[in-house]
Amino acid sequence: MPRSGSLRQQVYEFLKAELGAGRLAPGSWLDLGALETRLGTSRTPLRDALLQLEWEGFVTIRPRRGILVKPLGLDDIRHLYEIIGALESAAILSGAPRLSSRAVARMRALNEAMKAALVADDFGRYYDRNLRFHDVYLDATDNASLQRTVRVLKARLYDFPRRQGFVKEWEVASTGEHDAIVDRLVQGNVQAAAEYVRDVHWSFRVQEPFIHRYYFAREAAGG
Repeated sequence: MPRSGSLRQQVYEFLKAELGAGRLAPGSWLDLGALETRLGTSRTPLRDALLQLEWEGFVTIRPRRGILVKPLGLDDIRHLYEIIGALESAAILSGAPRLSSRAVARMRALNEAMKAALVADDFGRYYDRNLRFHDVYLDATDNASLQRTVRVLKARLYDFPRRQGFVKEWEVASTGEHDAIVDRLVQGNVQAAAEYVRDVHWSFRVQEPFIHRYYFAREAAGG
């Protein structure tokens, strides 16, 4: 367990790492006694960390039953897409005065790096550049609550647990959508860019075929 920050934060980071690695599997019940023994802590920091994870949607605390690692179902994904799309759209609109031409050029460069990562089948590099692409306009807004909420929701989508591999057609389509976002910003059409992010890039209806392949095809095949 990392040894920086408060004890509650250390426990929280440890649990997030266990969730991301799949060692605390969706649908499983947590053994609090075993976790206390592993962590070498009292129940209080563990409880506080679990309360934060419940607020973020990773676990469900059920009185007199225990703590369930919350599975990510299709409706959960649909709701997350709706929320993230609305918030990222709002971030572009509110951050537009601070979204410089240099920042937009950086978005273009990051998207080109994503395309190169796809050619090399390097999903780790693709994933990192993808987050950084979106962070350019997220960082432009002065709404810290919006930024924090989007990042928590993306962690729920992407790191629960982190899946190995990717659906390449989806990622190729995504880079094309990124080009469309950047093109609208270059043209100074911030409203169109915000609407595209909400109504296409984060549209559950548009992305649903890929979502099924990425999240559920392997489970259906027993993988």
